[in-house]
Amino acid sequence: MAGGGGGFMHRVLTYLINELVVNSLANSRGFQRWAVRTNKRIEDAALFAARRKQNFKNFKEFFQSSKDQ
Repeated sequence: MAGGGGGFMHRVLTYLINELVVNSLANSRGFQRWAVRTNKRIEDAALFAARRKQNFKNFKEFFQSSKDQ
């Protein structure tokens, strides 16, 4: 029976710590700036990758059409 109570206490403690961390990060201006910058970098990287993919597709189609002629 001793093991069951420890699991419950662990879950409660984990929940409380999680709430404390989430709330402190949510109210942190530094963390908010970091999150915005990181999001911008991820969006820029995704846009860059999409452009590169399109350029590669265009090159591949050009190469294929010139090879067929």
